[in-house]
Formats: sequence, structure tokens, C-alpha cells
Amino acid sequence: MRMRLADKGRIVPPPVLDAPFQGLSETIQSWPGIVAATHWHFSTNGQVDGADFYRGNEELGHIHLDGEVHLATSPAIARALIAAGAAERFPWAGTGEWATYRIRSGAGLRHAERLFRLSYDYLGGKAEAALIEAVTGMNKAS
Repeated sequence: MRMRLADKGRIVPPPVLDAPFQGLSETIQSWPGIVAATHWHFSTNGQVDGADFYRGNEELGHIHLDGEVHLATSPAIARALIAAGAAERFPWAGTGEWATYRIRSGAGLRHAERLFRLSYDYLGGKAEAALIEAVTGMNKAS
């Protein structure tokens, strides 16, 4: 299930991430309507685990401290990303609304930015069918 900002609890500005992830974080934060916050470790209350990004009240996804991206999107878009090899199945979400991608290079940073933009456009009202079409042929970068 997509996390809503209103349900997040304590909102704290996002941490400064290690290079090169900080540049990606700053890019996403520069998009209109983005709210960025600390992503807390799932099982350890109060432990910083990355940066969350929201468009309004809806989560785009987050970047973990180790460069793993968890992308919130629709089940159909997540399936298209996985089928295209542009992301992997998110192992902990039963709804299918999430995909995951690990950044390993500069090309991977650019790919992660495209993934976040896809979620941003979806939350902005761009037609799901158009976004799925854009995913076709999107290659996974390392």
C-alpha cells in the first residue's frame, strides 16, 4: 500500500545522502509540489534509512541509504516496469503497487530519476496507459 504523508507520523527533513544519491534527492526535491522527508527504518523506530518523496500527500517512493529505490506506483505500471526489466518486484508488498531498483552507477542514477518521474507523472494525473507505453523498451541500467 502506498504511504500517505498524513499517515507518516513525525515529519523530519530528509537526511543528506552519500554521493551520488544526494544529487538525485535534490533533483526530485526540485520538482513542483514535492515534499521530502526522512525515511525511517521499517523495524527500528527513529533510525534514519533514507529519504522519502511525496507529491502532495501521496508517496512517489524513497531512496535508502544504500541506494536502493522503492518506487510507489500503480500495480499495472509496476508490472510493466518488471516485464521491461526496468525494475524488480518489491518483495514485501502484497498489493503489487511497488517496484524496486538498486542504483549502481551514473547510468543507474539517471534510470532511477526516470522511475521517480514516472511515479510523479502518474500522481499528477498522466494517463496510466501512456505511462505504461513509455515503459515499453525502458531498459534497466546498472
